[in-house]
Amino acid sequence: MRIAVAGGTGWVGRMVVEAVRATGDVPVVLARSAGVDLTTGAGLDEALHGCATVIDVSNVMTTSRRKSVAFFDAATTQLLTAGARAGVGHHIALSIVGCDRVGLGYYMGKRRQEELVLSAPVPHTVLRATQFHEFAAQMLARRGPVVAPRMRSQPVAAREVADALVRLAGGAPAGLAPDLAGPEVLEMDDMVRRLARARGERRLLVPVRLPGATGRALTGGALLPTADGPRGRQTFAEWLTTPDAGARGR
Repeated sequence: MRIAVAGGTGWVGRMVVEAVRATGDVPVVLARSAGVDLTTGAGLDEALHGCATVIDVSNVMTTSRRKSVAFFDAATTQLLTAGARAGVGHHIALSIVGCDRVGLGYYMGKRRQEELVLSAPVPHTVLRATQFHEFAAQMLARRGPVVAPRMRSQPVAAREVADALVRLAGGAPAGLAPDLAGPEVLEMDDMVRRLARARGERRLLVPVRLPGATGRALTGGALLPTADGPRGRQTFAEWLTTPDAGARGR
C-alpha cells in the first residue's frame, strides 16, 4: 500500500516514513524537496496518485496566530481536495492534546486543521498527542539562555507517536481518536534542565510563566488528557539514554 506522508522530511515526518517502511508499505513523501507544495497544491495530484492513505504531520514554526491559521488552512484544504480527487480512503492528521483549551497562536492553526479534517467528506482520523520528549530538545536548540515555559505535560516519545499514526493507517477511519499521551506527568522546565544535564551543557535556564489565561492553563494541566486513551511506554528518563536525546538542531 502507498501511504503519503505530508511533511515527511520533517522532524516527526522522518519517523513516520521509517515506520511506514517497517510495515512493508511504501511511503510517498509530500514536501517541497520532493516537488510538492502543500499550501498551493503544486505537485499534489501527481504525488497522491495510487495512494490509499494520507498521514499529515506537516508543520509551520511560528507563534503567530495569523501565520499558523494561514498555513494549516491552506495545507489542509489542498490535501483534502487533492485526496478526494485521487480517491484517498483515509486522511489522518496529527494534532495536539489541549489545543482546544489553550489560546496559543500556534494552537489556533491546529484548531483550524481539526475543523477542516473532521468536517471533510474524505474518511478521516485526527490523533491528538501530548508534547513529545523531544520538545525539551527544541528549547535547547536555541542560542543563548534557555527560556523554558512553565507547563505541565504528559510527554510521549515522537517515535511512539509515529508508530501510532501508522497503526491508525491500517485501521478504519475513527474521527477524533482517543488522546495519545506518555506514561507520566512532568514539568517542562524540569525536562529541559534534565536534558541539559544529560548532555553536559551548562547554560542559564529561565523558567517563564506565560501571562494571563494562557499561563494559568499551561500550569494548570490544560495540556493533559482528560479521558482514558493509549499511553506511550517510554519514560523521559529512558528517552534521555537514547540517540534521539543527543540529536541537536531539530
